[in-house]
Amino acid sequence: MNEPDSDRIKVLFVDDEENILRSLKRLLMDEEIDILTANSGEQGLDVLRSTPEIGLIVSDQRMPGLLGADFLRQSREIMPDALRIMLTGYADISATIEAINKGGAYRYISKPWDDEEMIRTIRDSLRQCRLISENKRLSTLVQKQNEELKEWNSNLKSRVLEQTASIRIRNDELHDLNYKLQKTYESCLTAFSGLVELRDRGMENHSRNVALLSAMAARNMNLSAEEIEVIKVAALLHDIGKIGISDNLLRGDVDKMSPNEVAEYRQHAVRGQSAIDSIEDLRPAGVLIRHHHENFDGSGFPDRLSKGDIPVGARIIALADCLDRTFTGNRVDNAVDISVLAAKSESGKKFDPALFPFMEQSFAETYAKLTGKNGMVEMELHANELREGMAVAQEVRSGTGILLLGVGENLDRGKITALRRYYQIDPPQKGILVRVHAN
Repeated sequence: MNEPDSDRIKVLFVDDEENILRSLKRLLMDEEIDILTANSGEQGLDVLRSTPEIGLIVSDQRMPGLLGADFLRQSREIMPDALRIMLTGYADISATIEAINKGGAYRYISKPWDDEEMIRTIRDSLRQCRLISENKRLSTLVQKQNEELKEWNSNLKSRVLEQTASIRIRNDELHDLNYKLQKTYESCLTAFSGLVELRDRGMENHSRNVALLSAMAARNMNLSAEEIEVIKVAALLHDIGKIGISDNLLRGDVDKMSPNEVAEYRQHAVRGQSAIDSIEDLRPAGVLIRHHHENFDGSGFPDRLSKGDIPVGARIIALADCLDRTFTGNRVDNAVDISVLAAKSESGKKFDPALFPFMEQSFAETYAKLTGKNGMVEMELHANELREGMAVAQEVRSGTGILLLGVGENLDRGKITALRRYYQIDPPQKGILVRVHAN
């Protein structure tokens, strides 16, 4: 859009003398205006009616027929925004006043005029015309925008409510999706740990027990939720590196191994880290897997770290691993006490002494269920007879041997649904042994 000063403005000159009109055209021929002329007031009104957007009207007062003052008054009704100038002689002062009062004359110019004064007056008037035009344009724009704003404001509440409802629905959908992804992630980790335990039937449910104990100890130590989750994942997968080792090395009895076998066995912690390193979210857990065989006194493997150089999660997993293995190998009434004493004998050597207060109580409470000292009775049920709140008394495996639930796990709706599905696609040979409160 052109700047206002470059817009050409239509100027109407009204005079009954042709020589005056020609003189005005010559005088103003270099100005950026479009000049229109009329020989009488009546003709001037016709021009105004037929020509839109005339910005300036210059009229003589003394004309036959319609006088200048009357012409300007009527022109004001046709084109109210145009500026009006009266050309008048000194003797017509009363007509000039009338033109100003009734016709809304902007200025008057005395005849005969001075050319420089005439040009200056016309230029000043043109600037005023442009200001009026720009003001009109801006007023129209503001009015339009105000109307749009009013309409927008009137609909603002409903729009906000609609958007809020839409956002809430999307958030609910994302929450559900994240929940499903989290459950899938947890199920995959559990499945991986089950595959590890298939290699060592003597340590069934070991990874889940270590994960449970490690997470409880980490919570007792007031570690962050993120740290606890990493420790739990690492505990579930801490023996994943054993999948590739031979059966005679699986139990880890170093005293019965040759030097080469010892070296091979000790690589399983590194293999475990390598196995999950390609999954970025599991890399922090991979570090704990690598170091869960480091000893507090620096005699462990693979990097011979000691004390505080060993990640705290790896120290927790090492102690939980020992407690569960000792307990599993001593299914007697005092198995919990035997396990704790065996671990304490290695305090300061294999294990961090500071961890025992955080681990002992959780271990005793959790493993009391496995020794039957919890006031409950056991019964074997079909999957369709299971109810929420029951506790698993014996690990549950599918017909092909996949571990589904470990000892001590409490049944909820999701676990019961999953068990019933497995009973359809891979049914076990017997029912499910659960514990319920004795009546």
